[in-house]
Order: sequence, then C-alpha cells, then structure tokens
Amino acid sequence: MLIDWFTVGAQVLNFLILVWLMKRFLYQPILNAIDGREKKIADELADAASQKAEAIQERDDFIKKNEVFDHERAELLNKATDDAKTEGNRLLAEAKISADELGAKRQENLRSEAANMQQALARRTQQEVFSIARKTLTDLAAAELEERMVAVFTRRLRELADDAKHTLGDALKSATGPALVRSAFELPAEERAAIQKAINETFSIDAPLRFETAPEVVSGIELTAHGQKIAWSIADYLTSLDKAVDELLKQPGKPEPAAS
Repeated sequence: MLIDWFTVGAQVLNFLILVWLMKRFLYQPILNAIDGREKKIADELADAASQKAEAIQERDDFIKKNEVFDHERAELLNKATDDAKTEGNRLLAEAKISADELGAKRQENLRSEAANMQQALARRTQQEVFSIARKTLTDLAAAELEERMVAVFTRRLRELADDAKHTLGDALKSATGPALVRSAFELPAEERAAIQKAINETFSIDAPLRFETAPEVVSGIELTAHGQKIAWSIADYLTSLDKAVDELLKQPGKPEPAAS
C-alpha cells in the first residue's frame, strides 16, 4: 500500500490549523470568561464584606447620634422658655417690616396704575390730534394729512446729518432683504413712489422696499433696515409737549403770567 505523503501532510496541516483555531476562538474565550466570572464573584464577595462592615459602622454611628440627639433635645427643651420671648419680639418686628413693604408695594401699584392711565391718555390724545390735524389740513390746505407726513418724512431723509446718512446707507446696502417702511395708514402709490425716490436719491442706491401698516406708529412713518431706523411721528411732538406740561405741573406755586 502506497502512502500519499502530500495528502498526509495536508491533513496534518489542516489538523494543526483546526487545533489553533479552536484554541484561539473557542478555548481561550471560554477560559477568559471563566476567569472573568471568578474575578466578578471575588469582587462581589469583597464588596459584600465591605458593605457589611459599613452597615456595622453606620449602626454604631446611629446609636451615638441618638445619644447626642437625646442630650441636645433636653438642652433645647430647657432653652425653649427663654427663646419664646425672643421669638415673639422677632415676629413682631417682621410683621412691622411686612406691613411697611405692603404699604410700599401698594404705593408702587398706585404709581404704576397712574403711569398706565397717563400712557392711555397720551395715546388717546395722539389719536385725537391726528384726527384734528387731518381735518384741519384738509379744510385749510386742501391736502391729505398722509401727503404732508410723507413730505416731512422725505425731507428728513434728505436732511440727515452725514454720520446718520452714512450709517443708514450702509444698512440699506448690506440688508439681505427689502427695507421695511411702516406707517399708521395705507400709503397710496404716489406716496410710496415719493419715498422710494427720496431713498434712491439720498443714498445713491436702488433699495427695495416693503410697506406695512402699523397702527401703533401713531401719525407717523418709520424706515427700518438691517437694525437701523429713522422715523417721524406726531408722537415726537406730543412727547415734547408732555414733558413741558409735566415741568409746568411740578411748579404749583408759580403764578400764572399776566395776560398780554
């Protein structure tokens, strides 16, 4: 019988490879898992022993704390009578402070209500002035109030100081979207064209505009672009008038001027 040494060698090699693979991927992971499990059990036993020691220590500490607590409780009971009078005085003082704070808060609320009433009155006054001014300009000048406001606003644009004109011009040029023009009324096409023309001529650019109606812009117009704003409103004049009236009311003892 002839022996095929090549076949025998191949089988021996396959056997060796199989042994190596089993040791590498089967026996060694199993041995590692067994070692890890033994280490985990040893750690848990050590941790249990540590927890038992801690529990014994906590029990001893608890007993000591109870003894200290009983001692302190006896001292507190003996001191309670003396502290009662002091506590009563403190409560009276706090009650007085609370009463003073309540009074101050009430005064602040009254001042806040007065300020809100004054603001509402000022807004109503602005609206009434707007209505009266519209009728007056219509009757005397035969021109709509909106037209006059647009004229004043465009004139203010053209008369801007150099610094303000430069700042607003840069804002218009760097804006990513159309500049916003807000007014208390709907602007006709002619007035919109006048504002567009004034902006283009003043800043030498062709700036796109977006128009909105904003009732809170009382009797006025404002232009906003990239965080910069220019506005004109009757509210500006009413604010100056309000300040003047306040100054006058602060001088109750001052005699009225004689009539000329």
